[in-house]
Amino acid sequence: MNNKLYEGQKLNNFRELVNLYKTKYKNLVAFEYKKSPDAKVHIKVKYAQFAKDIENLATALLDKGCKRVALISDNRYEWCTSYLAITTAGLVVVPLDKSLPENELVDLLNRSEADSIIFSNKYLQAVNKSKCTTKVCMDFEDDENNILSYSNLLDIGSKMDHSKYDNLSFDDKGMSIILFTSGTTNLAKAVMLSQHAICMDLYALSQMINITTKDKFLSFLPLHHTFESTTTFLFGTSCGITIAICDGLKYIQKNLVEYKVTGFVCVPLMLEIMYKKILKTIKEQNKTTIVNIMRVLFRHSSIETKRKVFKSIIDGLGGNLRTIIAGGAPMDKETIKGYNDFGFDVHQGYGLTETAPVLAGENSFNKKTGSVGFALPTIEIKIDNPDENGIGEIIAKTPAIMLGYYKNEEATKEVLIDGYFHTGDLGYIDKDGFIFITGRKKDMIVLKNGKKIFPEELETLINKLPYVTESMVFGSLDDSKNDRNTDVTLCAKIIYDEDELKKAFLGIKDNEYCDKIWNDIKTKINKQMPAYKYIRQILISTEPLIKTTTQKIKRNEEMKKMKKG
Repeated sequence: MNNKLYEGQKLNNFRELVNLYKTKYKNLVAFEYKKSPDAKVHIKVKYAQFAKDIENLATALLDKGCKRVALISDNRYEWCTSYLAITTAGLVVVPLDKSLPENELVDLLNRSEADSIIFSNKYLQAVNKSKCTTKVCMDFEDDENNILSYSNLLDIGSKMDHSKYDNLSFDDKGMSIILFTSGTTNLAKAVMLSQHAICMDLYALSQMINITTKDKFLSFLPLHHTFESTTTFLFGTSCGITIAICDGLKYIQKNLVEYKVTGFVCVPLMLEIMYKKILKTIKEQNKTTIVNIMRVLFRHSSIETKRKVFKSIIDGLGGNLRTIIAGGAPMDKETIKGYNDFGFDVHQGYGLTETAPVLAGENSFNKKTGSVGFALPTIEIKIDNPDENGIGEIIAKTPAIMLGYYKNEEATKEVLIDGYFHTGDLGYIDKDGFIFITGRKKDMIVLKNGKKIFPEELETLINKLPYVTESMVFGSLDDSKNDRNTDVTLCAKIIYDEDELKKAFLGIKDNEYCDKIWNDIKTKINKQMPAYKYIRQILISTEPLIKTTTQKIKRNEEMKKMKKG
């Protein structure tokens, strides 16, 4: 495959990024947001002001003697300003998961050894239990109870001499960011990243995707996660885009319309939910047949032609949405085909927190449905110990690699071997260099005959049932049996939408739910599979599965929950 790439833009550290804000993009709008979901006024902040706020806050933090600063809030302008103020001041930032319960937040604050914290008001109780000596609240109008007001600190910084900040030098390749991976506090690893690593990833992304100053991206994935912070926030602003800050997950469609959004970064689950809604609307309008015919007729037309043909669908998502970047999990092939047919430019990508994060992706020139793209420039990806089907663990060598896990040398040595990062993901690379993910190494189910089952493959099929919102496939072994020939039983926990289930099976009674779903599993799912992949048992519920903030299923937590039940 001849990879066509863009020229790209190389940065060495975040200071150079802020310099772009002050020079190249100074008169452009960096952020657009509202004070509340119902507010009519849109607040717009230009890049010149953004750069000033970063430098003023950084100067104030240096004056306070901060060294390691935790950061926690919903997605908002102050989060972005704080992140770059901390890092360009040569301090270490510790972005924390906004959805964690109080006890876990306090634990992570202690584990990270943060001496300072910038936070929004709803985390006040957890912050007061922490050991942080400098506390800055984004929502306080004035200082109170030894907690500093963010706006006051910004104002103080604006009146101070900036020479200490201006003349500061620091190691681009030293620890600048500590990010906790998903998991309970005792299992979550603290990933140490440098500005150099993230800037190398920004450079690689700039060669893959053509995003311009005319673009406006909606930010709704949590900014503490490196996928959103690198791809939307840092990469987006390095291209001079406007970031529209989402009012919340339930306002996504409304925000797409009112902000005239041209793109966003998301996880596949969200795209699949949106796609189901699009198909449902088409069906309700009795247009399924004609839309399917038009999709086939215009499949090989230009994206501009498709956008004219399917204008009503484009308009339903704001009228301007064009670029969608998806990552975090494999996406259903039919969903990808659907978005591409309708005139959206969908790019799948792949990466991990430890790789800052993007390792592979598609661009507008080279795509293959079902893959996560090809290795980004400067990155080498190969398959370790492949089986007879070419499937093995994905390992990568990249300049955008973590420094290691904080105070966990043993765990670092387990994943960094001979310069390669061992991802824990299983997959294969085809003859054209496209990478296909088959599942997580730790989630793979192995039968006694050596046959391998990847839960994600079955979950994708189950999730296509119109009443299913999500599912989790797992293997179960009855420990009470002494028969050594007892094999793993393949099970599925299925979360359904009650209203959609009633539409699918008119006149259904409550005690018939399980029988109806089980019949669909046998006739529509198992029939597509070899016998060893048959689902033998199901559990059904309307309660959502336990997930991370990036919507990945916490399989271990779900298994614990089921055992307790």
